[in-house]
Amino acid sequence: MKKLLPFLSLLLPTFAYSADKPNVVLIFADDLGYGDLSCYGATKVKTPNIDRLAKEGRRFTDAHSASAVCTPSRYALLTGEYPHRKNLYVPVFLRTGLLISPKQQTIGTLMQDAGYATACIGKWHLGFGKGRPNWNGELKPGPLEVGFDYYFGVPVVNSHPPFVYVENHKVVGLVPEDPFVFNKKAKTRVFQEKMGINQIGGADAAHALYDDELVGTKLTEKATGWIKKQAKKPFFLYLATTNIHHPFTPHPRFKGTSECGRYGDYVHELDWIVGEVMKTLDEQGVADNTLVIFTSDNGGMFNQGGQAAWADGHTLNGQLLGFKFDAWEGGHRVPFIARWPKNIPAGSKSSQLICNVDLIATLATLTGEELEAGQGRDSVNLLPALTGDPSAPVRDQVVLAARQSTHLAIRQGRWMYIGARGGGGFTSARRGEHAFGGPSAITFTKRENSDIANGKIKKDAPPGQLYDLEKDLYQTTNLYRKHPEVVKGMKALLAKYKGPSPKPRPGKKKRP
Repeated sequence: MKKLLPFLSLLLPTFAYSADKPNVVLIFADDLGYGDLSCYGATKVKTPNIDRLAKEGRRFTDAHSASAVCTPSRYALLTGEYPHRKNLYVPVFLRTGLLISPKQQTIGTLMQDAGYATACIGKWHLGFGKGRPNWNGELKPGPLEVGFDYYFGVPVVNSHPPFVYVENHKVVGLVPEDPFVFNKKAKTRVFQEKMGINQIGGADAAHALYDDELVGTKLTEKATGWIKKQAKKPFFLYLATTNIHHPFTPHPRFKGTSECGRYGDYVHELDWIVGEVMKTLDEQGVADNTLVIFTSDNGGMFNQGGQAAWADGHTLNGQLLGFKFDAWEGGHRVPFIARWPKNIPAGSKSSQLICNVDLIATLATLTGEELEAGQGRDSVNLLPALTGDPSAPVRDQVVLAARQSTHLAIRQGRWMYIGARGGGGFTSARRGEHAFGGPSAITFTKRENSDIANGKIKKDAPPGQLYDLEKDLYQTTNLYRKHPEVVKGMKALLAKYKGPSPKPRPGKKKRP
């Protein structure tokens, strides 16, 4: 790989590069909304450890996930490519093969090439194997084939099977005489909003090792234990928590600690996880030379747990419109905090427009590596926004995907364009259901939008949506008909991003 170190001083006049490459810890929370942290305005939960990150680093107020859905958001994070280019809009489950080609460059392979030890610990949710996973055999290709030296975690998502741990290429605790069996009920604990228990069973020994209320503790032990073993190389840890995705299963010691039920208690456990990672960095004497990034895969979800928290006065996404799965701001505007002592000003705040798809370009510049031809094509280097105070935007446009492909959206400066009516997410009209969302949920939560009345889209509503976020962050007024020239320009801009992904270079070198 061609090195870029000689040019770093030209690229980043505010960035003091050290001969000791900084460690990087990326904590990717699950379904954590813009209003779920006390440093972002929450009052029913207390998040002192995450608040400490903000006090010692920089908090961003205009950060986004490239998708309002978990799997596509993770694809964007790891590859630097918008997931719509792969026609990826929805979550994947236990019968899906690996979505990332081992020939693609990822943040993992980039960090390996830069000389880092790499680990992915936590929720994977990007598939295993060629075509379909073999749960009774080797789960290959998987995280180890796309840039990670070590993997331990939940293979799909904590709400869906299999409810087991995977370490590297194997299900933990699986024995030949007790294999997985499709369409058999799993021996696993039952919780509200835990789904698919009848889809795959057997493997009783493996299932017995997975206790929903201990997952956060287990992943924390694995993450901190791995950090403690890193002495010879700089390290990159991608910690993808299951908190706070449903089912809401905090460790018993966190139950009843918040003012908004099990939802808030699960947030408290997440804050503890972050605190344990920070404490380990301090104890190992590496905190000052470690860039810690904390963010979420999408906005908060108005599932049964979210609705219960709302009833207790907790607003998952603050005053933003919409929820997880939506093209509205509540679906993809997320917390984003970065701490790197002596490089990122402590206690600072930024309104720069940034996106999780930008991580690979940022880490390339940080480490002096180069993005390969056609790779990370949608990623923008954020280091100037992290370490300095640039007068110009680091990016002035970003493509944002909802659950429905019809609602692919684009942001440019102050303008937000959505290509269809509604949010493009869940639309159940019945309060109390897991999929409660859309216009009914907007009316129920007493949010205002000019296209919605009495829980329904108005018959005369425009066919698309345009919002001026500088004047109307909460998206109360659709300006689609008032600014047809802007709509036309935004449509044309979005069309430029609808091309397919480039194929990885066929001659790419094999990594050890």
